Amino acid sequence: MAMMFKPCVIIPVYDHEAPLPTIVERLQTFTLPCLLVDDGSQESCAAVMRGLALRYPQVQYLRHETNRGKGRALKTGLRAAQQQGYSHALQIDADGQHDVGDLRQFLDTAQANPQAVVIGQAMFDDSIPKLRFYARYLTHACVWVNTLSLHIPDAMCGFRVYPVDICVRLIDTASLGDRMEFDVEILIRLYWMGIPVISIPTKVVYPQDGISHFRLWEDNARLTLLQIRMLLSLLYHLPGLLWKAVR
Repeated sequence: MAMMFKPCVIIPVYDHEAPLPTIVERLQTFTLPCLLVDDGSQESCAAVMRGLALRYPQVQYLRHETNRGKGRALKTGLRAAQQQGYSHALQIDADGQHDVGDLRQFLDTAQANPQAVVIGQAMFDDSIPKLRFYARYLTHACVWVNTLSLHIPDAMCGFRVYPVDICVRLIDTASLGDRMEFDVEILIRLYWMGIPVISIPTKVVYPQDGISHFRLWEDNARLTLLQIRMLLSLLYHLPGLLWKAVR
């Protein structure tokens, strides 16, 4: 039977009160339910989110009292989406990097391929810091090794659509990271499970006044440890991946 397509939007938020209202306002064009997951933001940002939830009937406000990481915020959002009966969740970041205008293409692709995860393949302009640009490709290469494929061209772009039930089952059965490594790890594990991955090129910018919570040394260390863990786990999945590659 075809899966009922009932999407929502999940935005993990940590002190992004400046760009967030514009993002939420633009999302109203699509009349989609929107879950704002406050990951322990300061009161000024929390007040903005509460105000958005009061202003727009489609917006819900969920809160972590302390900062627990982007991955934990997404886990909270995905579980809430499942409890409310949503089939798919479109993840978009709160810092204004992503092009909301591409949202319809992401959703249409997810609706046509309901068992797949749809991911953005970031197309950067000159605003991206060079160190971040080259560091991303190191992560990409590790993902290609851990999946024995090029089917995940960009595992770090936070603009994507998840099939909710599949992802919540994975979250409940595997110990996925709670911080920036979550975006990468969940894609590798979904690929190991045989979930199709469809990528869509999308424009990504780094606003000059934007706030990034990516901690260069700590989060890169987390990503490095993740890839080592995934490489060790790869031995278990190796026969299936080799068979997939041969086919």
